[in-house]
Amino acid sequence: MNHYRWNLLPPVPTEHSLNNSDLPPLVIQLLYNRGITKDNDIELFLNADSRLSFDPFLLPDMHQAIARIYRALLSGEKIAVFGDFDVDGISSTALLKEGLGALGADTVIHIPHRLKEGHGLNFAALEHLRQRGASLVITVDCGVTGVDTVKKANKKGLDIIITDHHVPLEELPPALAVIDPMRVDSKYPFRELAGVGVAFKLLQALYINMGKEEQLENFFDLAALGTVADMSPLLGENRYLVRRGLELLNAAPRLGISQMAALANKDTGSLSAEDISWVLAPRLNAAGRLEDAMASYDLLTTNLPSEAYRLASLLEETNAERQKLTASALANARKQVLDKGISDILITSDNGYAGGILGLVAGKLSNEFYRPSIAIRIGDRYSSASCRSIPEFDIMQAVSNCSSLLSRYGGHSQAAGFSLLTQNLPRLEQQICQIASEKLGGLDLKPHIDIDAEVRLDSLAGETFSTLQMLAPFGKGNQLPVFVSRSVKVTDCQPMGNNGNHLRLKLKQDKASWEAVAFGLGDCLPKMQPSIDIVYNVEMNKWRGEENLRLNILDIASENQALS
Repeated sequence: MNHYRWNLLPPVPTEHSLNNSDLPPLVIQLLYNRGITKDNDIELFLNADSRLSFDPFLLPDMHQAIARIYRALLSGEKIAVFGDFDVDGISSTALLKEGLGALGADTVIHIPHRLKEGHGLNFAALEHLRQRGASLVITVDCGVTGVDTVKKANKKGLDIIITDHHVPLEELPPALAVIDPMRVDSKYPFRELAGVGVAFKLLQALYINMGKEEQLENFFDLAALGTVADMSPLLGENRYLVRRGLELLNAAPRLGISQMAALANKDTGSLSAEDISWVLAPRLNAAGRLEDAMASYDLLTTNLPSEAYRLASLLEETNAERQKLTASALANARKQVLDKGISDILITSDNGYAGGILGLVAGKLSNEFYRPSIAIRIGDRYSSASCRSIPEFDIMQAVSNCSSLLSRYGGHSQAAGFSLLTQNLPRLEQQICQIASEKLGGLDLKPHIDIDAEVRLDSLAGETFSTLQMLAPFGKGNQLPVFVSRSVKVTDCQPMGNNGNHLRLKLKQDKASWEAVAFGLGDCLPKMQPSIDIVYNVEMNKWRGEENLRLNILDIASENQALS
């Protein structure tokens, strides 16, 4: 029955010094699994305080950037903030606009239209900002690959400061400053900042220089939104930014966040990183996926209750429309994949795909079939694509190897995007399929799931759940703890959902009884046995004002079959 390979992580060695801690053995095991192997690191990880934050001036070109911004502030120059249309880019734009505005800066912003402009810097938008009076442009979450665009902007007299977190090309743009922890010459100790994290460090450096560092407290919420939404690992400095941001989101949420959470039936007093991922981020992303991301920016920055309600309602409707479009496009994409047959890389294309959902379609294909996937929107002259991948395949490297066919491209090892002349699509498909065949051919590609510990169900009672929350916030790099329990009795199992895609179960082991849900595992129902092995998280289910612990089952196997 199991859908994954089960990988039970090794126990903490008996002689390891971590075992001398006063923490419960289960917590010690979880810390060990997350790379916390030194006694001194335990307290730092659990507290996630400012000691995880590094000097912003260690980032490349930071001194040059601060000097130029300070000159602009003194002379009253108009400063433009050039963002991006996802949550990382929107939150970065809001952070710098508000942060510079608090210093008296004259600022304007530009967030590109996904369909009309696409990702990254474009010269037409920069020229428009220049005509509006901007002499200094600061990019957020974009720009590090915009070599030619920056050259053109320089000729027009624009000064450019780039803040980004994407992988640079071999040639850096000729900007006044290129602040990116992913630069090969960067000496910054933490490389995994999101775009909003880099923007935050720029603002931090500026505020330190001006003796106003305490005012940074107002921007941690935006840093948390962008960091979690961009799936940056919640380790190191990101852990600090997100924990502080969640404190602010819950204690004094922005009007827009409060309205958005209320419409989604979420309590703003107890928002978690998971709520950002599954509730807030999809709604904030919806506007930029289908239309113009300015509605999301306005929602984050408005101080008018009526406007916050209007914009939150608009995003709720837009997100519902996005879900319908995604479902339709995914059905089309799955049919293409199955008709072609499962290959080393999945490529689906259509002239009817909405550009803003390409990444979602590629991601869902990659998750379902465990293959790198590319979803392409075919245009009359130009086509655009989003790519998602698996750990065994660096999709950004593959895309880079096809750069001669592309107009623009960028991304990470697991997610990338590109545009190209439509006439180049056949050659692109042939070339990238060849790369995938060389890298993945012969591999038995099946997803695996890392399991933190094997436990008995009765060990999860009492204070165990609250103890596990010591490791929050959870997300990429610090996933919710995953457990396995074997020989669990199934006392009831019912289909759940309109199509029976999910299961609701009652389970028992020894004297412990638990309710459980298994999302997406409805196909296990015909094969269900009286006694099974389960892999799961423990979660607090909140429904109609009541709370109860339950198991969220991730995979099911016949008794003693999936673990060796």
